[in-house]
This record gives sequence, C-alpha cells and structure tokens, in this order.
Amino acid sequence: MTSHDLNRPGLGILFVCVAVFAISINDMLIKLLSGGYPLHEIIAFRAGIGLLFSLVLVQLEGGWRILRTSTPGLHLVRGLLVVTANMAFYAAVAVIPLAEATALFFVAPLFITLLSIPLLGEKVGLFRLGAVFVGFLGVVLMQRPWDSSGLEVARIVLLLPVFAALTYALMQVMTRKLGVTSQASAMAVYIQGIFLIVSVGFFVVAGDGRFAERTDNESLQFLFKAWVWPKPADLLVLLGLGTCSGVIGYCLSAAYRVANAATVAPFEYLGLPLAILWGWLFFSEWPALPVWAGCALIVGAGLVVFLREQQRARPMGWRQRTARR
Repeated sequence: MTSHDLNRPGLGILFVCVAVFAISINDMLIKLLSGGYPLHEIIAFRAGIGLLFSLVLVQLEGGWRILRTSTPGLHLVRGLLVVTANMAFYAAVAVIPLAEATALFFVAPLFITLLSIPLLGEKVGLFRLGAVFVGFLGVVLMQRPWDSSGLEVARIVLLLPVFAALTYALMQVMTRKLGVTSQASAMAVYIQGIFLIVSVGFFVVAGDGRFAERTDNESLQFLFKAWVWPKPADLLVLLGLGTCSGVIGYCLSAAYRVANAATVAPFEYLGLPLAILWGWLFFSEWPALPVWAGCALIVGAGLVVFLREQQRARPMGWRQRTARR
C-alpha cells in the first residue's frame, strides 16, 4: 500500500460521516432498549451480528489471509479500549439525556489532537493547543460544578462520557498506527470478537442479575441486570444494532487509516445535532442552557483545530511519519 493510498482526506471524511450517522442510530436504539435489557446482552447481540457483517467484508477485501497480524497484542489493547469506551458511554446514556452524553463524549477529537503529539509524532502549535483548552472549558461548563444540588444524577455519571472519550481517543490513535499493515475489515473483526468475548464474560459472571440487586445506581443496574430473552419486536432492533455496529467498525477503522487523525476527527461532531434530534423525537429531551454553551465551546474548538490543520496542510510531514513506521 502506497503513501498516496494512506493520505486521502476526502475518502477519510466520507467514511467518518457514514460512521457517525450509524453511531447516532446505534446510540438511540441502545437507549430505547436500556429499560428492558442489560448492556452486556445488547452488546452481545450487536457484536455477534456485527462480526458476521465484518467477516463478509473480510472476504471482499482479500480473504481470510488478511486476518493474520504480526501485532496481536496491540490489536487486543485497541479492542479493550473501544470496549471500555462503549461500556462507559452507554452506562451514561441509560441515565442522562442522549444529547448531553454525546456532547460530553465529543471531547474525544480534542483528546485525539493531544495524543497525536506523543503517539504519532504530529506537531500541534500553540494556536491549536489554545483551541483544545477552550474545548475542555466547555466540558467543565457542562459538568456544572456550581450546581451540586440541582443535578439529577451523580456527578460521576456525567464524567463517564469524558472517560469514554479518552479511551476512544487512545483507540483511534492506535488505529492510525496499526492501519499501515491491517485492513479496516480485519480490525473490525478483532473489535467485534473482543466485544463478544467481554459480553459473554459479563453473562457468565453477572447474567443472573445478582449484582444489579445490590445497587441503586441506574448506570450499574444497566450494566449488571439479569439477561432476558428478547421480545420478537426487539429482535429487529437488535438486528439493526448489529448492522450499525458492522458499518461503524469498518468505516471508523477505514477513516483513520486513510487520513490524518486531526483532519478526520472534527467531522465526528456531526453526531451532536443528530443526537439532539433523536433525543427530541424519541425521548422528549432538550438540552439545558449549560449544555448548549458547552457544546458551542467544544464544537467551536474542534472546528478551529480542523481549519488550522487544513491551512497548515503538510503532506511531506505525513509521508515522513509514514516512512518511520
């Protein structure tokens, strides 16, 4: 694979936009199911269907041989990071409004920009660092530190999407490092497989719901409630989740393989208006004023980082980084 194949920002942006739309549908469907099923059951069904979808893509991209890898340990760490990000985020989604959880999660591209400095060797100037700082101020604003009594949930729940963003950012930066030698469909298979293994592990340890009975925390109850067989109508929803999962796994891996992380990441903000729309349509949710203000700071910071990257487009620098791999 040539350096040109791995420096296609337009294709990377297209991949990430498709992934973001699928993510927004995925999040909305999981929130719909959260009242009746444990998270590990939802993830198990989703991962099983997504794995089948990804295996079909493996055949289209080169067959079983592309599943071989010389870095299994890195793929394992990457998979565990994305599983952790998902579990933390969806534990929050079950309790807080979809738009609020999504907005807090959208600090991830800012984390990616920061992590690309030590892990990818990318240069980030003071202007972009200042924009990142403003974005994190938006996160602080959305945490509402002045309002300890008016919050409807524990503050730790509001921090779950931020923690999910950090682990997700680490995963995406690792995707960039692994992408030179791993096909997108192969990386999707690894992740779906790890999702399935972790979900089965949850079922073995907590599938009877005994841990959920010991806590009043709604996020923990969602993680540990008892496994129940899905209703026929919900099976269709789970099928949709699995399809979304396959699309997400492939498109995100492909996006960060073929384009620079700082170029692709800001387009993930398209998920924010979609989350607001689904929250309003399906859950009668509307963001509070601090959420709107925090969103403005985070999205504004992300756009500034993106525009600055485009102005400083450095194809030679990118090729040099690729050669060093």
